[in-house]
Amino acid sequence: MTFSIAARSGDGTEWGVAVASKFLGVGAFVPAARAGIGALATQAHVNTTYKPRGLHQLRAGHTAQQTLEALLAADADRDQRQVGIIDVLGSAATFTGGDCYDWAGGMAEDDVAIQGNVLVGPQVVSAMAAAWHESASDAPLTERLLAVLTAGDDAGGDKRGRQSAALLVVKEAGGYAGLDDVLADLRVDDHPRPCAELARLLELHTLYFGQPAEEDKLPLDDALRVETDDLARRLGHADLDEWVGTENFENRVWPDTIDRAVLDILRAQAARGPNG
Repeated sequence: MTFSIAARSGDGTEWGVAVASKFLGVGAFVPAARAGIGALATQAHVNTTYKPRGLHQLRAGHTAQQTLEALLAADADRDQRQVGIIDVLGSAATFTGGDCYDWAGGMAEDDVAIQGNVLVGPQVVSAMAAAWHESASDAPLTERLLAVLTAGDDAGGDKRGRQSAALLVVKEAGGYAGLDDVLADLRVDDHPRPCAELARLLELHTLYFGQPAEEDKLPLDDALRVETDDLARRLGHADLDEWVGTENFENRVWPDTIDRAVLDILRAQAARGPNG
């Protein structure tokens, strides 16, 4: 009922899972990941206990394959399961039980495990593997995972149709204000085009929580401060700072610097007017 990828970033600092399915809220069931430990996807006839038990095995220093074997050995219904695991060093393992609905299968190699069941055919996994190999190893893992998931969706994905998708990526101190390891945790629970909607959410996530390139950090000099304060007032705010707080752009505007993208958004909003 699902196709997914579990992977590690090229620099070995991020781990994550992307998944899509004709199933409500797939992100609540399939993915699990911890920075410095690894990631896994549990699907088909989902056994959600694989998530805490799998991460416990990985935390104890077991490889992806050893973790997979331990999970399956303790599960009398293993033939109904499908699992993909990536460990801290990027070793990968995937398993498809003999009782999973056709088409079902997967692949695993360094840094990546891809798997799916109830698919239109093996071309889904092949397209996902090709997208992984074609993506730049130094690209953000969030973007690579989304590209792979989209390739699977474009190749036909779940033969029953589309409903939900999710993306989970972890990195040490990668969360909000560096307080946890959740770099991205995005879910589309019920949507006619869940992968496209997930792409839209990732774009917003990058805007709100990512860091702009140095060349896009514009000096907020006196002239630009006057302009931005005036634009903010046209939108009903006291000044730029109040507009920034309202729009949640605190990670993109600093006392003497403003992100080019945020400046463009402010100018566009002001051009449309407060009711635009």
